[in-house]
Amino acid sequence: MSKIPFSELETAAYCPRKLYYRRRDDDFEVPERVAERRDLAFRYGDLLDAPDERLADLPLAVGPTEFRSNLDYARRRFDKAWPAIRDPSERDRLTEGKDCRGVVHKVLALDPPTPAMVFTGDPPEQGVWEPQTVRTVAAAKALSWTFERPVERAFVEYPTHGVVREVELNTRRKAAYRTAVGAVRSLDGPPPRLRGSAKCDACEYRSECGVVTRSLKSLLGF
Repeated sequence: MSKIPFSELETAAYCPRKLYYRRRDDDFEVPERVAERRDLAFRYGDLLDAPDERLADLPLAVGPTEFRSNLDYARRRFDKAWPAIRDPSERDRLTEGKDCRGVVHKVLALDPPTPAMVFTGDPPEQGVWEPQTVRTVAAAKALSWTFERPVERAFVEYPTHGVVREVELNTRRKAAYRTAVGAVRSLDGPPPRLRGSAKCDACEYRSECGVVTRSLKSLLGF
């Protein structure tokens, strides 16, 4: 059985019908603007003390003061892991697990090796968006399979905000991952519409899908 790409799991967790359209259009290329923003996650050591003028020239979603404050909070909160977050042992590692495969943005040299996934949209007030959580669980499971060691946590980074969040692989998150795996495996033709879910407003396929949308600011960076 073929391995499922991380990107398909994330999309299926957002909406299986969106995955159907993306597969049809072969629409999984990473835009240049996403790559540029993702690169910020590999410059924390330099950016933490950067002056306002320099930060103002970067593709940040917040002002320089808030960015530095968020980044400093992450440094203090995750003090033991911070050196590995700032300078990961591997970058953009293509990793295969039992069920899935994809790029782990950062492999942190912790015990055990721990993934950090980088997303360029806006973070929620707390925690991590569920589709991104599913992708992060997939990365952790793939690393666990590769290193033959349990991996029970991961990190998620929103570098345009300087925000870093920890994700524990608890029962609920693992269940969401399994649900996404099942949705991808069973995809054969267009799934039912979401019936006006608020997140449809952020979807580029909403007009083609025909669903009636409600207003919602796009926060996920899709």
